[in-house]
Amino acid sequence: MTRLKPKTLYVTLSLLMIGLVVLVYGVLLLHERSRSDALMLQQAGAAARRIGREAAAVVEAELRPARVSVGLLAARAPARGSTEAERLAAVPQLAAALHGNASVSAVYVGSADGSFVLLRRLDDMPTRRRMDAPAGAAYALQSVDRDGGAVHGSYRFYDAALRELQRVDRPEYDFDPRTRPWFELARRARDGRVVQSAPYRFFTTGEPGVTLAQAHDDIVVGADVSLHALGEMLARPQISRSAELLIATQGGEVLAEARRPGDLALKDGQALPRVGEAASPLMRVLWQRREAAGHLAPVQEVDGREWVGHALPLESGVQAGAPLVLLMAAPRDELQAFQIESRRHGFYISLALMLLLLPVVHVVADRVSHPLRALARQAEAIERFEFDGPDPRRSLIREVDRLAIAMTSMKHSLRRFLDISGALSAERDFDALIDLILRETIAVTGASGGAVHLLADDGRTLEPASARLQGRLAPDVGRTWDLAEPDSLGAPVRALRADDAVELELGWEDPSHLAAYQPLFSGLGVARLRLLSVPLKNRQHEAIGTLTLSFALPDQGRPEPLGAAHVAFVRALSGTAAVAIDHQRLLRGRKALLESFIQLVAGAIDAKSPYTGSHCQRVPELAKMLARAACDATEGPYAAFTMDADQWEALHVAAWLHDCGKVTTPEYVVDKATKLETLYNRIHEIRTRFEVLKRDVLISRLEAEAGAAAAARAREDAAPAQAELDEEFAFVAASNLGGEHLDPAAVERLRRIGERRWLRTLDDSLGLSADELRRQPRPRPALPATEALLQDRPEHVVPRPLGDRLAEGNRWGLRMRQPEHLYNRGELHNLAVSRGTLTDEERYKINDHIVQTIKMLDELPFPRHLREVPEIAGGHHERMDGRGYPRGLTGDRMSPQARMMAIADVFEALTADDRPYKPGKRLSEALELMQRMAREGHLDPELFQLFLDSGVCLAYARRFMPTGHVDVAEVSAYRP
Repeated sequence: MTRLKPKTLYVTLSLLMIGLVVLVYGVLLLHERSRSDALMLQQAGAAARRIGREAAAVVEAELRPARVSVGLLAARAPARGSTEAERLAAVPQLAAALHGNASVSAVYVGSADGSFVLLRRLDDMPTRRRMDAPAGAAYALQSVDRDGGAVHGSYRFYDAALRELQRVDRPEYDFDPRTRPWFELARRARDGRVVQSAPYRFFTTGEPGVTLAQAHDDIVVGADVSLHALGEMLARPQISRSAELLIATQGGEVLAEARRPGDLALKDGQALPRVGEAASPLMRVLWQRREAAGHLAPVQEVDGREWVGHALPLESGVQAGAPLVLLMAAPRDELQAFQIESRRHGFYISLALMLLLLPVVHVVADRVSHPLRALARQAEAIERFEFDGPDPRRSLIREVDRLAIAMTSMKHSLRRFLDISGALSAERDFDALIDLILRETIAVTGASGGAVHLLADDGRTLEPASARLQGRLAPDVGRTWDLAEPDSLGAPVRALRADDAVELELGWEDPSHLAAYQPLFSGLGVARLRLLSVPLKNRQHEAIGTLTLSFALPDQGRPEPLGAAHVAFVRALSGTAAVAIDHQRLLRGRKALLESFIQLVAGAIDAKSPYTGSHCQRVPELAKMLARAACDATEGPYAAFTMDADQWEALHVAAWLHDCGKVTTPEYVVDKATKLETLYNRIHEIRTRFEVLKRDVLISRLEAEAGAAAAARAREDAAPAQAELDEEFAFVAASNLGGEHLDPAAVERLRRIGERRWLRTLDDSLGLSADELRRQPRPRPALPATEALLQDRPEHVVPRPLGDRLAEGNRWGLRMRQPEHLYNRGELHNLAVSRGTLTDEERYKINDHIVQTIKMLDELPFPRHLREVPEIAGGHHERMDGRGYPRGLTGDRMSPQARMMAIADVFEALTADDRPYKPGKRLSEALELMQRMAREGHLDPELFQLFLDSGVCLAYARRFMPTGHVDVAEVSAYRP
């Protein structure tokens, strides 16, 4: 999760104050806008209802006089006559009805026989053109006469005085009133009341309107009432300049629209235009939304502009049973123009107010935040453990001032604690650590003196570990306290018993006090003392000792007691000191345990076989002598060489463990003194075979001869053969010793001797272990069987286990050549060893101890300062030229300590006289060999020269070599 970047207090206060102004303005703006919206909607609704009432009143004002006129005409029964003259006589009545009702565009009479007469007012040019009226015509009379099957239609035009101006026969005019809805509606009406048709478009004028009709006997009187007044009413400014209004039927037929007042009369046909076809785009959208949702929301957004709309049912006399619909829409920005302008002015006023307040905000925020910024910088410095800066200044704000005082106190306390903790952590000497704890505690608390007592291992006494008085060591002040004394006056004893801090005031006038603390009274030269003793507890909350501080008191007056804060500080400091002491004691105990374990392992290796002698004990001595000489060198390549305490410890551990891998080497391999020796010396078997051969020769001769004389002659004859066998056995036995180099001729002679045959009559698989039986070939030869005297048999080969094989690129970097087999105990194979007594497999097993050393040490979790131990211990068989083992390192890839170990290991092995397999070499012989090894790239020549020049060589020789073997007094001649 992303962490927000914190703001400064100055910015926070500034934003807070500005934010409050913005918040207040925003709340007021939201409240005003909410009220404005509510008021706007209320006013729009009221306007819509008002317009609805006005529209209803307009319609009713048009229809009411028309109803009266229709009723009067029906009562008078105009044009009741069947002749044209009778119908023309009714024209004045019809003209009077038109004259009295401006909204009535035509009055007419239809009879049951299909005759029809209609008087129409010619007020507008479109109607005059449509009827082709002559100039000056004010009325047009349309009539249809039906005489049997003949139909005669005509138009007559009259001026305003009802004088006929023109008559036009219209044979095509065949209007039948009986087919019109108003005619049927009036005929079916009860009680002869005036009926009203649904709104429709008049055929002649194209205007929307309704027809009022009333039946009287066999005639129906009707009047066309135009609704053009609705359009005129809607066209008047009602709400805003861009507002749109529309009156339509429930079916969506437009009767009037404010934006298009005259268009509805200009279209042909009698069907009223529909909203989706004739209305404005805005009205179409709003009408569609109303039909889709069943209602219209007060605020609608159309083409990116918000409109306030209303759809109200219009209760009027136009369409009974199905009220008309008034659809109104006005732009929101026009309805709220005043409020928007007021909000804009309010925004400008608030912005100006904020700009005017900015200097005030800056001054106030800066004054408040400045001391807190200083405290923040102080806290950041403390976080970085920087305590050298000045203390924070006091503040006039009480809380900030208290924070500054607390910050100053915390700073100094942390500095004291960190200084003491750092000193305690850096000190490794236990005695110096105890004294450091006491010295720092006395300095911090201002005490006159003090002492640290540690609990003895038996838990019965408190023994002094350190004591100080007046800034100097005072060992005579510290004394041992017996915890078994029931009435002991010792403050440390009381602190341990109370398991808490103990404060005592002592005076030398009390003999018991003087007896217990006489050195302290004398050292301070005072007659009164105050002692503060606190127990020291480890992590397990176990008491390990006490820390006691002494304060000199004035001889007169009552001294001030130690404050609670003072005691708490000493308690906290004593806790840190106790942890440090416990840690050092634990570390010292673990080091002693590790040292004992290391020496135990080395001693076990030396005790395991007398053939290693005291090698593991002497090599550390010699290695450290050489390292000390390198550190003391003032010239040469090691003039700048130094080792710290950690490196000395690492060298010490590595030297003692450099051959720890030998615990895995079989004793019979380490102790092997002859070539045929495994778990025992197999030369005895071969000797037995020779004895058998000698006896076989004698027996063969004795069998050839008979009697004593024959036997004597047989022995005499067998003597040369037996002598030859004696000599061959002596040769084999000498070859088994491995003291000299065995040349190829000797090896060949061994092979010839081994080819001698002898008779075996016993089964050689009896009494063998399962492992030995698995190695024997099958099937076995039948007995008696002749066998070679010396053999390399299949069962002599012990295969190497898979887990013992070194993989390429192993994690230890081991690159030793590994023989194929674990062991090869073949008789000829072992006797044919050209130098020494070890075969390649056994020599690898001997050398494998260094591999095991590296593996074993690599598994140990050494601390950081001892992590070089595996490298130092595992490198003493490496060579400077990279031909050593097990890693094949060159000298530049080895640490100086590892190269020192190599010299110490070689010199000790050459000069040791406690090996049963070889005598120790004289000093001159050993130095000659090592000189050659240094020249040939085996040993470090610079270190070997330091080994000679520093006197380490002679010092070690005089200490550990027999006196007779130290045959060199000046070793400079052996420099490489």
